[in-house]
Amino acid sequence: MAVSSELTDLLALMNSVDMPSLDTITPEAYREQFVFPAPETVHPVGKVENRTIPGPAGEIPVRIYTPDTAGPFPVLAYYHGGGFVLCDLDSHDDQCRKMCDAMKAVVVSVDYRLAPEAKFPAAPDDCYAATQWCADNMASLQGNGRLVVGGDSAGGCLAAAVCLMAKAQGGPEIEHQFLIYPVTDCAFETGSYQSFADGYFLSQDMMRWFWGHYLESTSDANNPLASPLRSKDLAGLPPATVITAGYDPLRDEGKAFADKLGAAGVPVQYRCYDDMIHGFLSLPVPLTASGQAMAFMAEQLN
Repeated sequence: MAVSSELTDLLALMNSVDMPSLDTITPEAYREQFVFPAPETVHPVGKVENRTIPGPAGEIPVRIYTPDTAGPFPVLAYYHGGGFVLCDLDSHDDQCRKMCDAMKAVVVSVDYRLAPEAKFPAAPDDCYAATQWCADNMASLQGNGRLVVGGDSAGGCLAAAVCLMAKAQGGPEIEHQFLIYPVTDCAFETGSYQSFADGYFLSQDMMRWFWGHYLESTSDANNPLASPLRSKDLAGLPPATVITAGYDPLRDEGKAFADKLGAAGVPVQYRCYDDMIHGFLSLPVPLTASGQAMAFMAEQLN
């Protein structure tokens, strides 16, 4: 199956941009360049609130999206993608609005600390603290007691890590994990890494650059909170919905993690959108698959 015709123009534009070499660009400069235009129209939800919550190293900014229907609602603690180095609350605002609307859930988007200023395990520590805060503040969030976690790309890695942390620490109780084209392993040998190393938005070189900034030492790559696929015990984790994209270097490690969860007895729903590229839920073009994936996640939640 070819890449969707809905992506033809955007992919051509992406591949025509002359980005500075990853050998020389700084994270700060990359963040300035890695900005998609805001959508022309804002997807409506009932309420959006910016605030800060307590974290392990200071206040954590969050953005809380509440549906425009009557509650109470499930609460989704959400961790954005960006290779642990890029992106923020604004980069994923449109996606969070659409998830809030489609899933009829309160979405708490977490602005965790980024690398290299704060290397591993700062990001999972922040995300775990934010998830615990959601559990502790369920009533004030108009929550119905159902706590779920989710994330895309690096955020999918963080969602899996939070589930591992909650299991190890005895809580909070997480009902479901939504892993959207997740990073699950610090390795680059899969078939999809070879087939889609370049030319499909996310490249193998970019992932090597992200991992190089994220990890304090190479030994951290073996830590399941950094590489969930390397966990020796996935039994007892929350049921999972795992979404991948066909033209994504991360496709195979996402599928491998779904398979490993299933082998450990965790209920798993897996779906690959074969004609999509990495990041398709947050790209600045209307995509049929994006709406389908939103509906699929809503189906798993409700």
